[in-house]
Amino acid sequence: MPSLEGQTWVVTGANSGLGLETVKALAAKGAHVVMACRDPSRAEAAADEVRRVAANAKLALESLDLASLDSILRFAGTLAKNHPVLDGLINNAGIMAIPRRTTADGFEMQLGTNHLGHYALSLRLLPLLEAAKAPRLINVASTAHKFGTMNFDDLMGEKSYQPWAAYGQSKLANLLFTYELNRKLSSAGKKTIAAAAHPGYAATNLQGVGAKMTGSKFSAWFMNTGNSLLAQPADMGALPTLYAATVPDVKGGEYFGPDGFMELKGYPRRCDSNAKSKDVEAAQKLWEASEKLTGVRFPA
Repeated sequence: MPSLEGQTWVVTGANSGLGLETVKALAAKGAHVVMACRDPSRAEAAADEVRRVAANAKLALESLDLASLDSILRFAGTLAKNHPVLDGLINNAGIMAIPRRTTADGFEMQLGTNHLGHYALSLRLLPLLEAAKAPRLINVASTAHKFGTMNFDDLMGEKSYQPWAAYGQSKLANLLFTYELNRKLSSAGKKTIAAAAHPGYAATNLQGVGAKMTGSKFSAWFMNTGNSLLAQPADMGALPTLYAATVPDVKGGEYFGPDGFMELKGYPRRCDSNAKSKDVEAAQKLWEASEKLTGVRFPA
């Protein structure tokens, strides 16, 4: 990673797991990192952990709930006042395979948080990114996109809902959004590039949320066992994201993941997503739906 002195970065979901490891690495290289977190008390504890690794870390803690369009609007306004130039945005926050819930705006929670929240945030922060010299926007996707399907007739899972299917849809949406956003940025002559990364199988608290919400002891045991025996540490899982965010030769529309067997573990490399993620028609359809649902448009 090159020096990031003088740069400002935003990381969503920065208080634990991949997000926290990402903040540690960025701060250690001199970046001023805005930790965007839903829970202020957990954010304070996470910031203390970052400072134990990078004593001179330059951190700002801001409240952000990606399941609320009002929260996203407030966050964007605060950021514009305090940090009018933004070198990078890492859309890391996410939830996985939870029972059906809805956001403050009535969206299915996984699509609403993992995709629609980050869609709205990204477009609201684009003017700040464009004020930087070489800005980047990184979406954290998942190999789960491979079993995802965009169900445009029932995006919110109102007719039929399966937690893992909804998660796969949200992760496929991450990549469709990344590629379509990069096409729009390029055709509009913007400086910002959009790329994506996935962590492989990384041990974080993400895997246990669904089991905790359902109260399933078997699911909790299964996830804990997988994390113990098969997963790589969160700091390794963060490396593809950090590569996409900071390495000079990264191009818009690229996708990064671990170099090991089935992209489960290892060091970062360029990888490929499936054909569904590259469906331009589906990407445009998702963009139109996202625009209509959030009321946020690509800035002129």
